[in-house]
Amino acid sequence: MINVLIGFDPREAIAFHVCVNSIIRHSSDVVSITPLALKNLKSYSERHGDGSNHFIYTRFLVPHLMNYKGWALFIDGDMILRDDIAKLWDLRDDSKAVMCVHHDYKTKAQTKYLGSVNQDYPRKNWSSVVLWNCGHPANSVVTPEFVANGTGAQLHRFTWLDDSLIGELPKAWNWLPDEFGPNPEAKLLHFTLGTPCFHEYADAPMAQEWHRERLLTDYCAQRDIEGGF
Repeated sequence: MINVLIGFDPREAIAFHVCVNSIIRHSSDVVSITPLALKNLKSYSERHGDGSNHFIYTRFLVPHLMNYKGWALFIDGDMILRDDIAKLWDLRDDSKAVMCVHHDYKTKAQTKYLGSVNQDYPRKNWSSVVLWNCGHPANSVVTPEFVANGTGAQLHRFTWLDDSLIGELPKAWNWLPDEFGPNPEAKLLHFTLGTPCFHEYADAPMAQEWHRERLLTDYCAQRDIEGGF
């Protein structure tokens, strides 16, 4: 079974559900999906005052939530899958503590959704799609207290790890259409500047695929039978 934890932000709840629908539609294997919602995390007390979403730091709780056993996949909620998530899952490498796309770019937008500041920093967006080897000894230090006291720079750059333990995934598994432009070969679309549910990003590159997935998420067979409501 594929363990998937997805960042949930109540300010864009629809994004989570559209993401989940895209995973289910394409997956060839059983998936266990967990919304990583800050209000549900009783073992963690958020102390950070920065960040553009509710899961900017809670993503690092994945090893703790998995009891430091096995593998799990974390992805941001502002994504949709265009391919089988089992193919991503099959890229796990037990010699690595984490695996992610090693982006190296400068953003073209100084702000993103809801007016949040969009800063450039090293390893930007590396932590938005992460295959976590939760049982790897190097991840044992990533406790709720460690996350609560860590800075954004320390956490998002995986500074507790030697670089040799940060495995690399193909860029197609974390494609940023609003930054890089359209890519028909992309397997996962990440609308990092803003999910197309926000009107400023409704017409972003490849946003039509997100809108189609939203319609599929809202599907009900009765509408076909009765010709709509």
